[in-house]
Amino acid sequence: RCLERGVFCSLDDLKTALEDWIKVWNSNAKPFKWTKTADQIIDRICRYCSRISGPAH
Repeated sequence: RCLERGVFCSLDDLKTALEDWIKVWNSNAKPFKWTKTADQIIDRICRYCSRISGPAH
């Protein structure tokens, strides 16, 4: 979200914005709770890769 709202004139500006966001995020960090198993995630990625690797893409 921080990237889609910002206009960055240089890589340094982008880097600074990302580092600031990381500091804010980490100050209130919460553990990420996975809602799918690794097998479900890998299966979804494989299906997606199959779809985008067809002749229409």
